Amino acid sequence: MSDILSVLILFCVGAIAAFINVNAGGGSSLTLPALIFLGLDASVANGTNRVAIIFQNISAVYSFKKEKYYELKNSLILSLLSLPGAVAGTVFAVKISNQTFEKVLGIIMILIIVTMIIPQKREKSVKADFNVDWKVVLSMIAIGFYGGFLQVGVGFIIMALLHNVLKLDLIRVNMHKVFIVFIFTIPALLVFILTNNVNWFYGLSLSAGNAFGGWWGAKLSVKKGEKLIKAVLIVSIFIMAIKLLNIF
Repeated sequence: MSDILSVLILFCVGAIAAFINVNAGGGSSLTLPALIFLGLDASVANGTNRVAIIFQNISAVYSFKKEKYYELKNSLILSLLSLPGAVAGTVFAVKISNQTFEKVLGIIMILIIVTMIIPQKREKSVKADFNVDWKVVLSMIAIGFYGGFLQVGVGFIIMALLHNVLKLDLIRVNMHKVFIVFIFTIPALLVFILTNNVNWFYGLSLSAGNAFGGWWGAKLSVKKGEKLIKAVLIVSIFIMAIKLLNIF
């Protein structure tokens, strides 16, 4: 496959994935397999994906701020709580074999399909602030570990905590989510860089799409085109999961 075609594929996949990530979650279930299918080892694909995640969330944070949604103190509190877990999860990720990582990725992708199919009630919530207790602390450490290890679907987990436990409205949920992911991805990316698990050419190609998709996703409502996005995402994830698990 030519470099130009690879760049085009990664830009398009990155834009779609970032739009999905900002508004819901699971976008890395497209980008990670795409990187693997372009020839990267699983660990290198995992690290390369983090480059794009950084750019995606910088763009999304900026876009939310331009829309007057910006609560630095609360976002920082949640983000800092996730950092210890993120470092531990990343160290674990670079130590396991490619085969094990691909199996785990395939299983997680199947679970993501299940969560997307099950109907979810969207209750309106008006809270703009929250209290940090031990449950929030443990939850954020666990979220950081999972995000550092795999990244795929971490947006769903963050949304569940912020919306269902802290009772924040969905706009603030997504606003905090993109900031949290941005912060805990920084040490994760550093670990991948130090262990030579980043392909910069693919990473920057994917980043261009992610930055555009992150900006675009923060501008649009999560409901616009959601049914079509879910349908395409479910089919894509299913095909990729079957491939990763070597079912056929």
